[in-house]
Amino acid sequence: MRIDVWQQLYTDLTGGVQADQETFAVPLGQQQILLPIRTLPDGRGVASLILNQASFAVLDALADAVAAQLAPLQPDVVVAVPTLGLPLAEAVARRLGHNRLVPLGYSRKFWYDEALSLPLSSITTPGGGKRIYIDPRMVPLLAGRRVVVVDDVLSSGASIATVLQLLQIAGVRPLAVGAAMLQGEAWRARLDLPVMGAFSTPILQQTPAGWQVT
Repeated sequence: MRIDVWQQLYTDLTGGVQADQETFAVPLGQQQILLPIRTLPDGRGVASLILNQASFAVLDALADAVAAQLAPLQPDVVVAVPTLGLPLAEAVARRLGHNRLVPLGYSRKFWYDEALSLPLSSITTPGGGKRIYIDPRMVPLLAGRRVVVVDDVLSSGASIATVLQLLQIAGVRPLAVGAAMLQGEAWRARLDLPVMGAFSTPILQQTPAGWQVT
């Protein structure tokens, strides 16, 4: 397994599937990030991003890009989607001049209200079995505020749609969603608010010549 993915910003890569057929290069401003290609259960391929394994330099560059897109909305609060959205959301909130964020979570604390939770599934956890919660004590921080949601990756759109539904239960309508990577196009059908990503990646198909963009 290559260990250089997510670890540095390149200036000399050609975008797309690389010659090794194991990695995919994406542009980020005038630089590039190298991502591993993962094979999905249905045989398709996707470029993968695991933010808590990325170098600080890569995380900083992604946070800079997402914060720059969200800043014109003048958000008051950043809501962080667990788990891998948390480091990005914190970095974005700091860049927006905030002194805190509102994290969602998968772990139920004894003071939580089950009515402020929903079952969750995603492309990486298709079987579900998890629930996403908002701490009742966080809800007053969102009331009447300009809220944006930050996640690491949007792919099928299932998990972020659940997050938005949960926030609706809490009486919150976010202004936008920010993400490091927008993977494919399936997420678009589930969202009806502005979405901003640091970069986009296509879904790949395995052919005799190697991985190709579908």
